[in-house]
Amino acid sequence: MIVAAVAGCSGSAVIKSGDDTGGGDIITLPGDTTSDGSVSRYEPEDAASGSGYAQAVEVRDNGDGTTTFLVDNLAFDGAEYSEGTVVSSLGRTGINAGPFSVYEGPEFEPDFVTGTAIAQLTHRAIYAKSTSGNSEFAIVRTGSYTGYGFGGFLYSRTGSVTLPATATGTGISRQASYSGDYAGLIDYNGRSGLDYVTGTASIAIDFADFDDGAAIYGSISDRRMFDIDGNDISQDYLDRLNEELDYPAGSGYTSLPTLVFDIGPGVLADNGEIEGTLGVDVLTAGGVVQELVSGKYYGVISGDVTAGTDEVVGVIVVTGDDPGYDGVTMRETGGFIVYRQ
Repeated sequence: MIVAAVAGCSGSAVIKSGDDTGGGDIITLPGDTTSDGSVSRYEPEDAASGSGYAQAVEVRDNGDGTTTFLVDNLAFDGAEYSEGTVVSSLGRTGINAGPFSVYEGPEFEPDFVTGTAIAQLTHRAIYAKSTSGNSEFAIVRTGSYTGYGFGGFLYSRTGSVTLPATATGTGISRQASYSGDYAGLIDYNGRSGLDYVTGTASIAIDFADFDDGAAIYGSISDRRMFDIDGNDISQDYLDRLNEELDYPAGSGYTSLPTLVFDIGPGVLADNGEIEGTLGVDVLTAGGVVQELVSGKYYGVISGDVTAGTDEVVGVIVVTGDDPGYDGVTMRETGGFIVYRQ
């Protein structure tokens, strides 16, 4: 039975029950694991949606206090991405004050023989590394196509993880709490455009139950949207959403709805990787439940869970209709790094 995860007009939500994905080997993303326990995963390649074309990235130290972001396999994005100017970083506090770095593709790239300037497509990248240095993620999207365009995401863990010993039965409690920053990019299918999103990521893991693959509860709250020039466009989105849900002017949702992880067994693999579903439903003015967005979360735990020195890095991808635009869907691709609380 599915229990609807409906966001109230304050943006908060209740929880859905998820499907059983089936125990140990639950990971669907391509990638690599190594003998020392390291894990790297990336978005599956799909030409129709443009997903998964960014499969290799590098952040290069320029030796002068700046860094350069490089990504392979994206057309007309220039040779190097520079640190963001108007928007330089993202996190739970919004723009230009968070721990996640923003990089901008160049506006022009020279002809390699004549030097003639060639206009490039708009690309933005978000990159983050944990304070331990063991976890990192990168997201690259473009806003220059009327479809989603080409991009991708990657995340990785360096080294292994220590999980609690497997235990079943009654009277056992092995739960862990995590919190941290969240930031992402929103692109569109049916119109061009690229926006930022920020928020707070919270995760709780029950390592003792379910017996099959543990259980994870998580949320992305305090969400705000910004255009690529750094303007807060959250209210514009809410106005369009409330109008579509038939709320009278000045009423309805007052903050972006919280994304909520569905709870169900089989979401934790034996090597500390996690994968499951998430989303949120909203209420129309007439009290009808309507799905707003839905999708999947992916990630991996790093460190020693039994000592409290662990962290989780991950990426979510959710899609849904873009309020106020007929035939347009929006895709939010966001990354999080959360620490034990």
